[in-house]
Amino acid sequence: MSQTDNSSLATRASLLGRLKNAEDQVSWQEFFDTYWQLIYRLAVKTGLTDSEAQEVVQETVITASKHLPAFRYDPKVCSFKTWLLRLARWRIIDQLRRRLPSSEVVEVLADDDATVGAVLDRLTGGAAPDLEQIWTEEWDKLVLTSAIERAKLRVRPEQFQVFDLYALKGMPASQVASLLGVSVARVYLTKHRVATVVRAEALRFEQENLDFGPQSRH
Repeated sequence: MSQTDNSSLATRASLLGRLKNAEDQVSWQEFFDTYWQLIYRLAVKTGLTDSEAQEVVQETVITASKHLPAFRYDPKVCSFKTWLLRLARWRIIDQLRRRLPSSEVVEVLADDDATVGAVLDRLTGGAAPDLEQIWTEEWDKLVLTSAIERAKLRVRPEQFQVFDLYALKGMPASQVASLLGVSVARVYLTKHRVATVVRAEALRFEQENLDFGPQSRH
């Protein structure tokens, strides 16, 4: 792995820490690029329209930008993953409230999962989805995507090409071997080696988010 690759990985690994600087626009853009689809898909699966989901994304990121710079890690509170879900959940509730007639008011008297769940159920006419389950599923997709992108920086281009064709695109090993001029055994070995790197990067991504537990919940 080149020195440039090492530098890039180190930069990505410290993203949440760098967001303590509210003026670091590059880091905030990276934050948005990493998490916006996760938030958007959660909102859409709650029943929001595209424009409402886009609004949830914007408001969630804005709220995060206001609070992240002051956070200190406290493992007794919650992980970054859980905190971000709570932020998005509140923004989803805001969008659902806006659908109500101006004369109808829905208040949330406590910030706990049971109470918020009951409010979501009321706002969706008893059809509230399991946001935590959706979030977990979408988070797993994010972890895998991020891990693959990181692994791409750590292996040689020709190795990643084999992995992409065989493991990601599902091309038969014999076809990959013929296309790239390598042996079938080389295809299997390369897939195994790159997959090992992907798993390591997935664990690293998860650890980065576990190790940055915001103190404030919303």
